[in-house]
Amino acid sequence: MQRRSFVQASLALGSLGTLVGCASTGRIPEKARVVVVGGGYGGATAAKYIRMLSNYQIDVTLIEPNSAFVSCPISNLVIGGSKTMADITTPYDKLSGNHGVNVVRDYVASIDAAKKTVTLASGPSIRYDKLVLSPGIDLVLNSVEGLQAANASGHILHAWKAGPETLALRKQLVDMDDGGVFAITIPEAPYRCPPGPYERASQVAHYFKQHKPKSKVLILDANPDVTSKGPLFKKFWADNYTGILEYRGQHKTVAVDAKTKTLKFEVQGDVKADVLNVLPTMRAGTIAVQSGLANANARWCGVNYQTFESTLAKDVHVIGDSILLAPGMPKSGHMANSQGKVTAAAIVAQLSDLPVNPDPLLTNTCYSFVSDKLVVHVASVHQYDAKDKTYKTVAGSGGVSTAPNELEGVYALNWAQTTDRTTVISITSDAYAWVPGDADWDVGVPEVSTRDSVNAARESQIAIRAKQRVGV
Repeated sequence: MQRRSFVQASLALGSLGTLVGCASTGRIPEKARVVVVGGGYGGATAAKYIRMLSNYQIDVTLIEPNSAFVSCPISNLVIGGSKTMADITTPYDKLSGNHGVNVVRDYVASIDAAKKTVTLASGPSIRYDKLVLSPGIDLVLNSVEGLQAANASGHILHAWKAGPETLALRKQLVDMDDGGVFAITIPEAPYRCPPGPYERASQVAHYFKQHKPKSKVLILDANPDVTSKGPLFKKFWADNYTGILEYRGQHKTVAVDAKTKTLKFEVQGDVKADVLNVLPTMRAGTIAVQSGLANANARWCGVNYQTFESTLAKDVHVIGDSILLAPGMPKSGHMANSQGKVTAAAIVAQLSDLPVNPDPLLTNTCYSFVSDKLVVHVASVHQYDAKDKTYKTVAGSGGVSTAPNELEGVYALNWAQTTDRTTVISITSDAYAWVPGDADWDVGVPEVSTRDSVNAARESQIAIRAKQRVGV
């Protein structure tokens, strides 16, 4: 028996619907309970798909302090002025109304992995059979001297969690005199959303070009060069923001002075600016760190990549920005979304006493707006390698945009609003009975497409259908 993975077909289809009806759920124990902490791209997706893949037999409770999800993707457009907070805000009521997820507005105060309980900040404890932690990142403000106090006072913002600081940073830009300087600092990788700072700088430059043409954008990067889509960003900056935007690599910020609006660096001289946007070192969300799960440099959580179960706590799965990255794996919303689906499938399989997918796939696409409409992307597919127990980038998968274009802006907005763009499905079928020497899951592929990858998938599907022994 062999396995055939219709990667390109699944990417084109972008649907997990086929998988929902495939798994047997008859062995799920009565009243199996899963608790999900964090309602972002990872947690909300995991909650939804655990319900769907279990045929709605597993009880799922999502613990999230906010009444609505505010998307970090697209939030830079709010800072640039072309979108509003309403455009990036989605209530959680669809999770409860459409999928029966019990949404609890609260914080988790503690986790007892031995007793399998989480205790809420309000006092009650909730039992679980499986726990999914998706707490995102927290910012280590004290990694930059003076930043904690400056941030608390509202003088120097990071705005790296979409919400009140997003609007506050926008207001600082609007209030800044024409001819002022906006400076954004970038920490050493890894950090949440590798292209995000460069997208933000682009949005501010676009705003300045339209409304404050004497103003400047200064990117001060602790990394030696642009960490994502460098050639695309740099070309667009040179073609569109010359004299407005300046990039400086190897500028590691070590201190700030809010009173004088000064940035201090490890090596280079001080820099003053009118609006300081400082991104400090980042780590796993506080609850993961407090629970002792951040076993990688006390910053990131180690996991079994096949199931995303913590390497320290049984039946506790950690996904999203909090985990220690596999090679080539970014901290992105799309990656968290993919991890949520893989984890959901693994949890349903484990609770059903079924084998876990031995080689799951993850997909990632990061879109970046270089203006209010033009977008570039980077995409990749990651296959779990059982031998090395990690994910490896699939050779020839993904790629980057050839040039900025508006169509990708439509894709980016749609993805951010649905949180459910792409799924890759790998299914083992009976090669002996149906296709001698091969196996295939008959996934629908468009007959006509402008994409070479889709056309190739279609031709491959036609070829394997010709080998099928109809009526066996």
